Amino acid sequence: MDNPKIIFKNQHRENTLCALNGGQELSPCTIVIFGASGDLTARKLIPALFNLYKNDRLPEPLTIIGAARTEMTRQEFANRLKESMAPAQIDLKRWDEFCQNLYYQEVDYDSPHSFTVLADFLTDLDTQRKTKGNRIFYLAIPPSLYPTVADHIGQAGLANEGVQGKQWSRIVVEKPFGRDLKTAIELDTVLHKSFKEEQIYRIDHYLAKETIQNILMFRFANYIFEPLWNRNFIDYIGIIAAEKLGIEHRAGYYEQAGVLRDMFQNHMKQLLALTAMEAPSLFQDARVQDEKTKVFRSLKPLTEGNLFKDLILGQYSSGTIDRHKVPAYRNEPGVNASSATPTFALMRLFIDNWRWKHVPFYLVSGKRLREKITRIVVQFKKVPHSMFRHVLGEDISANRLIIGIYPHEKISLTFQTKTPGARLCLQPATMDFTYQSLGPGATPDAYEKVLLDCIQGDHMLFWRQDGVELTWAFLTPILEECESCRDLAGQLHPYPAGSWGPKTAMKWLKPIIS
Repeated sequence: MDNPKIIFKNQHRENTLCALNGGQELSPCTIVIFGASGDLTARKLIPALFNLYKNDRLPEPLTIIGAARTEMTRQEFANRLKESMAPAQIDLKRWDEFCQNLYYQEVDYDSPHSFTVLADFLTDLDTQRKTKGNRIFYLAIPPSLYPTVADHIGQAGLANEGVQGKQWSRIVVEKPFGRDLKTAIELDTVLHKSFKEEQIYRIDHYLAKETIQNILMFRFANYIFEPLWNRNFIDYIGIIAAEKLGIEHRAGYYEQAGVLRDMFQNHMKQLLALTAMEAPSLFQDARVQDEKTKVFRSLKPLTEGNLFKDLILGQYSSGTIDRHKVPAYRNEPGVNASSATPTFALMRLFIDNWRWKHVPFYLVSGKRLREKITRIVVQFKKVPHSMFRHVLGEDISANRLIIGIYPHEKISLTFQTKTPGARLCLQPATMDFTYQSLGPGATPDAYEKVLLDCIQGDHMLFWRQDGVELTWAFLTPILEECESCRDLAGQLHPYPAGSWGPKTAMKWLKPIIS
C-alpha cells in the first residue's frame, strides 16, 4: 500500500505577504552582453530578457547590446537570436517590438581600441535612448577571457560611476571563479583594478531557483522547524544534484574541471550554506552573506586524515540512459582515453560549530546518473523511546523532510500515522507542498530573477569574494591531494551510465535517493 499523501494548497492568497520594495522602480540602463554570439546568450540570457519584457518587468528605457568577435549587422544579430529560440517554442508575438531595444557591436576582446570604440557607441546610445549612463556588463564568455575583458572595460573608463549612485556600472561574471584558490584570487585582483566589490556580481543561477530561495523562508519564517534544526534532533543531511546528461560538447572544459570544480565549489556549497547557516539579524544581502561565510569557515578539512574515508570518486562507463546506449566517459569525443577525471563525487562533511557538531552532511553530484534530481534530505533522529515496541517492535521510521528542487519543486514531510482498523499498525504519511499549487507563472526562470536583481543592485543571490575564497580554500587541498595521488585510478570507481553511481557509495547514497 502506498504512503498516503496530504496535499496542502495555497487557499489563503489574501494572506500573502510581499516585500515592501517589491514594486521598486527600476532605473533605465544598458546591458552589454559580451559573448553575444554564444550559446549562453541565445539559450538563457535573451529568452530571459524577452520574457521579462513581455511581462512588463524591465526598466523603461532599456538598451541591450550584443558584443562579440563575430562580424554581423544589428538585423543579422536579431535574426540569429530569433532562430535560436524557435526550438524552445517561445511565444514571439512581441519579438519585433523587443528588437527595437536590441543592438550589436563587434568587439575584439584583445584590442583596447575596440573597447574605446564601444565606449563611444555606448555614449551615443545613452544620449539617444536616455539610459542615464547606467550599465551592466555581462561576461557570457569563456572564463579565460574574464581578466582581459574586465581590464579593457576599466581602461576604457566604462567602470566609472557617478556620485551618489546617480550613474552606476556593474559587471556580471559566471562561474567558475578560478580553478583553485590562487587563480580565484588572481581573477578578483583583476576585477578590483577597475570595479569595487559592490559593482561585481558573481552569478550562480542555482541560487535564483524558487525552491532554493524558499529555504531561508521555510527555516526562519516558521517557528515549528528551526528549534529542531540542530544536532540534537537531526541524524544527517543529504544534498544531491544528479544529472542524466554526460559532458555533451564540453570535453575541453570538463577534462580540466571534473565534478569537484564544476559542482562542489559553487552550487553544492551554496545549498550547504543555506541549509546550515544561522539566522541573519535582517534579511539583507550583506548579513545573509555574512552567515554563509561562517558556515564555510566552520567546515572541517577533509585532508586532516584519510581523504578517501570521506570522499568517494567515480567515473561513468558505458550504459543505458532512457533506453539508449551511451558511451563511457573515456570514449566521449575530446576525452583522453586514459582520463582520471571524476564524473561523480560523494563527500561527507562535518561542520565544527555548536549547532552541527558530529552531524554528517552528504554532498553528492554526478553525470550520467539514473535520474536528474536536485534535493535536500533532512533525516531526523528516531524517537528516543518507543512505547509501542512490545507490539510494533523497535524499528519505527524517523521523520524525514525533503526539499525538492528538481524535477518537482516541493517540500515534503513524512511522519507516522495509525492505519485505520482494529489492528495497531503504523504507516508513514507524507505532507506535500508544491509550487505548482500556487498557479501558473508562479516560478520565474532563474536567469530572469538574477538579471532583475542585478538591475536593482541586490547582491542577495550572488557570491561574495570572501565566500569564493573560503570555498576554494577548503576544496583546493582536496584537489591537490587527488591530483598528486599515485593511486588515483584505484580510487576512481567505475559506474555504469544510468545507475546511481559506484557501488561503494551506496551505503551513504541509498538513503538520500530512496
